[in-house]
Amino acid sequence: MTIPNSEGFFPSDSCLPRAPAEEKDIIMELIRSSEASIKEGDLYYLVSHRWWMEWQEYVDLDQSDENSNEGIFCIPRRPGEIDNSNLLLNESVVEGNELDLKRSLQEGEDYSLVPQDAWKKLLEWYRGGPELPRKVISEGFITKKFNVEVYPLCLQLVDGRDKSQRTLKISRMASVRELYNMVCMLFELEKEKVSIWDYYNKTKHQFLNNFDQTLEEAQLLMDQEVLLEVQDDKLWPSNVSMSSAGNELALVPLEPSRSSVTIAGGPMLSNSYSTGFRSNFLEGGNFSSSQRDTEDRDDVLNNGIKVDGQGLTGLHNLGNTCFMNSALQCLVHTPPLVDYFLQDYSEEINKENPLGMQGELAIVFGELLRKLWSSGRTSVAPRAFKAKLARFAPQFSGYNQHDSQELLAFLLDGLHEDLNRVRSKPYIEAKDADGRPDDEFAEECWQNHKARNDSIIVDVCQGQYKSTLVCPVCSKVSVTFDPFMYLSLPLPSTATRTITVTVFSGDGSSLPMPFTVTVPKNGCCKDLIQALSTASCLKHTEALVLAEVYGNRIYRYLENSFESLSNIKDEEHIVAYRLPIHHEKLLRLEILHRRAEGFLSEPRYSAHLKLLGTPLVTTLSVDSRTGADIHAAVLSVLAPLLRANSLTWSHGDKSSRDSGSGPSLDSIVLSDNGIQCSEETLSTSDMELEEVHNSIPDIQLALADGKVISRSTVDVDYTVPVSRLKVVMNWSDREHEIYDFSFLEDLPEVFKSGFMSKKTRQEAITLYSCLEAFIKEEPLGPDDMWYCPRCKEHRQATKKLDLWRLPDILVVHLKRFSYSRFMKNKLDTFVNFPVHNLDLSKYVGHRESASSSLVYELYAISNHYGGLGGGHYSAFAKLLEEDSWFHFDDSHVSPVNENEIKKSAAYVLFYQRVGVESKMDVRETGISPDSSNF
Repeated sequence: MTIPNSEGFFPSDSCLPRAPAEEKDIIMELIRSSEASIKEGDLYYLVSHRWWMEWQEYVDLDQSDENSNEGIFCIPRRPGEIDNSNLLLNESVVEGNELDLKRSLQEGEDYSLVPQDAWKKLLEWYRGGPELPRKVISEGFITKKFNVEVYPLCLQLVDGRDKSQRTLKISRMASVRELYNMVCMLFELEKEKVSIWDYYNKTKHQFLNNFDQTLEEAQLLMDQEVLLEVQDDKLWPSNVSMSSAGNELALVPLEPSRSSVTIAGGPMLSNSYSTGFRSNFLEGGNFSSSQRDTEDRDDVLNNGIKVDGQGLTGLHNLGNTCFMNSALQCLVHTPPLVDYFLQDYSEEINKENPLGMQGELAIVFGELLRKLWSSGRTSVAPRAFKAKLARFAPQFSGYNQHDSQELLAFLLDGLHEDLNRVRSKPYIEAKDADGRPDDEFAEECWQNHKARNDSIIVDVCQGQYKSTLVCPVCSKVSVTFDPFMYLSLPLPSTATRTITVTVFSGDGSSLPMPFTVTVPKNGCCKDLIQALSTASCLKHTEALVLAEVYGNRIYRYLENSFESLSNIKDEEHIVAYRLPIHHEKLLRLEILHRRAEGFLSEPRYSAHLKLLGTPLVTTLSVDSRTGADIHAAVLSVLAPLLRANSLTWSHGDKSSRDSGSGPSLDSIVLSDNGIQCSEETLSTSDMELEEVHNSIPDIQLALADGKVISRSTVDVDYTVPVSRLKVVMNWSDREHEIYDFSFLEDLPEVFKSGFMSKKTRQEAITLYSCLEAFIKEEPLGPDDMWYCPRCKEHRQATKKLDLWRLPDILVVHLKRFSYSRFMKNKLDTFVNFPVHNLDLSKYVGHRESASSSLVYELYAISNHYGGLGGGHYSAFAKLLEEDSWFHFDDSHVSPVNENEIKKSAAYVLFYQRVGVESKMDVRETGISPDSSNF
């Protein structure tokens, strides 16, 4: 019977609820199909992220989430109607037939984006809404990138005839011609009589006369004013200066008015969505000569603090551009770069480099630096710089909050390519060390790098590190020396953690003993083994094998010494077995335990037996597989558990077994790979085989009191290599009287809240500890396998980095942000970094000369405050000539004490090598910072 829906209509077959798995397959296929053929103009739809996550949970799309609760079974509830109302500022429709979105929305937190076909299917199944379509735009000049323009450009059109205002919404990638067409259509005007001005801050700046230019290239910003003038007698205003000398006029607009919806440095204004597609590289790439970026007429804000000193100029926030301002202030206060860009560097501009931006990035950065180092300014609006940035790096276009370190990486690399003194890069074949000394090979690699890369950025910002890869199979060692522009140092959230592990003897020499050790939280199993070896006084002839015990059996061995300790959860039970140092070459014998009420002949009785206690592990020689050998090994590891009043016995003594003084245990032997061993390997001549069926699926053989009874004629080839045997032992009341089984029960958890009465004090995280983590040996990720030239296969090699050559300017990036498909995280851990005398001598393997210093002084910091989307960036920078620190918070500049610059917000640190002198004092150069030779 078909039931009508809430609206009284009978749903069609397509509207009927489908199985979650079927929904998932349909939607994911639609998404894959759309992303595979994405093009400019395609539609994506916003959907409430809260609803989208409910749907993902319902269809079990998030099953790979590392934070999922394994073992907890629940039936997810089917989500209700799609509700996008939380995304809307109001539900009124404005020009362009679009609902107005809240300005603080963040992708992945407030909304998600789905292609049109997937949205239509979801709407068909769930109904609801409202629909919020957005178009795909293509951005970038050298490389193209598809983005979804969530927030179109919002302009305030001022009618010069009556000063009335009207809000226009148009794509920032629309052309000036399209803007004219929109205005003429709205006011029913003739295009020949219309002129539109960039009216930022209610001041005429640029006459918009280049019809083929995009609005973003015209440097129009969100919420700014544009002025409409209607001419009666002539086409263009007489006071417009047209282009000269082949260069079009490109004026630098200013900061938009601070309306209630402009969030300066606040929550991210999501304006684009990267679909994750591979960018298309445009061949050829000819474009017009670089635009002349001239000075704004009015670049001083009333809310700024008037500062006469050079280098104390703020930067306007153009709408979530605090990340850019923070990075720029650090760079423009880098002494060698100040010296360089205040001089005439026109001869070094490389316009032919296909990897560069034909010098345009270097020019606009140099002109911005000159403005910031000129006297008498309070703040500058970097609109020309942002326009160039959006043109060549579309990932920074729009009004999103971005990562200052990512911008720094792009900017340093872009400036290098624009200023590369090498006009024609020679081909240099990569060579191996071939056993040569590190000094010789490293110098060859550096000279090869310099033969292709030679710029002011390489001179002062690039160093070299040594990378060592070791194949885990054939032990092939590969050494390379690579350049670096900055160091990205890992940042542990907590320095250490405590882990409790129970250590078992593999030869019966001692009782099980729990040890609580302290290890690095971001460490690996190798660190845990080293700590346990020290705590348990491990002999040099022994080795520890870690294992996780679950359900009274060994769930897994932790045999990868580089496995992260983060994979060990606090509620787990971890044990360690003391085995011979070369245990890999021996036969590993696992001894499991279960409770036996009596010995019944019916095989079905064993199905009711349950495992108990903790497995024991010992080793046998590869040729010791008889029942007597196994029985002797079992007696050996059980020896420490003998009660004081029990009878004495000798290891492997047949008389003791026959007299009953040894354990009368029903033992079941099986191999780790399911290969049954033949009866000759497990029994003496008078033993017979019996097949046993119970809850353990791979049990195949049974031994009872050293005697095997057979019902089966199965005979499997025992020449197949077997590395592990398991013995399941039945414990009766009699064995419990002989042995103290309590030592094998109640394993302590890895960590239990309240277990330690006194809270362990957290170690301080220093910059040196971050460096230690950076150079620590670790395995490559599964997605970053190394091709071993000896094995001829990809291997998960171990990698170790060492600093070899340091630059004069050392940029240190603290990795505070971590991202995965389903989770974002920021670490606010305080890092104690030195302001003076950062000594790196112990971390560097090469010194260029005996006089070269490896000590550094801090001169700038890029700070990040708050969370991932709603954070804010600022900068601390030091004027070396005045030996004083200042806080650069967008357009506001204020002095700060040196003892106040150490904060948990520190994100990127800038150090200068001690002994590197500035080549000139900017106040004595004789060059006006505003002058330009380009």
